[in-house]
Amino acid sequence: MAKAYLVGSGIASLAAAAFLIREGRFAGPDISILEEQDREGSSLDAAGSPESGYTMRGGRMFEIHFDCTYDLLGSIPSLDDPTKSVTEDTFAFHEDFAWDDHARLVDASGKVVDAHSMGFSERDRLELIKCVGTPEKLLDGKRIVDCFSAEFFTTNFWWMWCTTFAFEPWHSAIEFRRYLNRFVHLFKTFDAMSGIYRTRFNQYDSIVRPLVSWLDAQGVTVRLGTSVTDLRLADGDALTVEGITWTRGGHSEEVELGPDDLVLVTNGSMTADSTLGSTDAAPVLDTSKSSGSWKLWETLAAKRPGRLGDPAVFNTSVDDSTWESFTVTTKRPHLLRVDGAIQRQRSRQGGPHHLQGLQLAAHHRAQPPAAFPRAAGGHLRLVGLCPLPRQAGRLRAQADA
Repeated sequence: MAKAYLVGSGIASLAAAAFLIREGRFAGPDISILEEQDREGSSLDAAGSPESGYTMRGGRMFEIHFDCTYDLLGSIPSLDDPTKSVTEDTFAFHEDFAWDDHARLVDASGKVVDAHSMGFSERDRLELIKCVGTPEKLLDGKRIVDCFSAEFFTTNFWWMWCTTFAFEPWHSAIEFRRYLNRFVHLFKTFDAMSGIYRTRFNQYDSIVRPLVSWLDAQGVTVRLGTSVTDLRLADGDALTVEGITWTRGGHSEEVELGPDDLVLVTNGSMTADSTLGSTDAAPVLDTSKSSGSWKLWETLAAKRPGRLGDPAVFNTSVDDSTWESFTVTTKRPHLLRVDGAIQRQRSRQGGPHHLQGLQLAAHHRAQPPAAFPRAAGGHLRLVGLCPLPRQAGRLRAQADA
């Protein structure tokens, strides 16, 4: 029987394993997931306690047309209520706690901006249409800033878009175009964020854990602490893998592959070399490039130049791609009262704010609901993103003021 080796245990590998069983007729014991970290989920991790605080390195927002995702999770039982699928649980949560944002943009003085108007000029509209209609090959190597005038980056649309999807003007124009095509139908409710779906808990607990539990029941092997260092490719230009090498517990091992075996690799990582701060200290930037996911991609790209992408495009501009996120955990109601006053509604139905003067995006998850299923009641958790951590000193000074 053919065997499958999946490098990484993020949502891509977990979904691939589930589909191999469900659609590809693979037996669970013939599938191995190889993960460098000490837990599954890759960037979709979340952990913590009220005492130590909470961390969530990655997360995704959904909307109604995530058909493939909902199809997959529709066959995975929820851990919270096994009589429901993860998809059913997500839809039920949206019914009860859909975002209805009354303060999507907040200016430097604390005043809520009317963001229902995108703030487009005629030139902005024409440039957006041109960007969407331009074939990708003609945008190769271009940044967003190369496609728009300076005024575009002061519109309400840009402030909402960049903080929702973590874009900066110097990011890829191709990626920006893809997101425009994928989410253009959300424009009409973008200020209220009512078209965005969220899972009941953080996505590690609501998606990763149920998937891992289901895969474990099928007999899938997950090897944690296992770093894949090389794939031995067949001679010639083919992308046929003949052997896979990994290190585990300080020991290296190579496994020979059969002609029908599969190897699926998640190359690179958006949270590789990430570091954690604390209540008293900011995280320290790690530029060691020690992540196995990037090393493997660089190794494979060197073997087949031009055929397996160029990792240097993505991991050599640290200053342009660094960002920080934070969580605040407190029992004091001050933040809740302030947020409720801004939102003019029940806080649990509020949504993300973008604080324009601080280059800061933040949203909260208050009780109910809890973002962590085992969290103590009565705690308010506020989650934020700072897309320009190089301005941390400026941010701190304005926040303290």
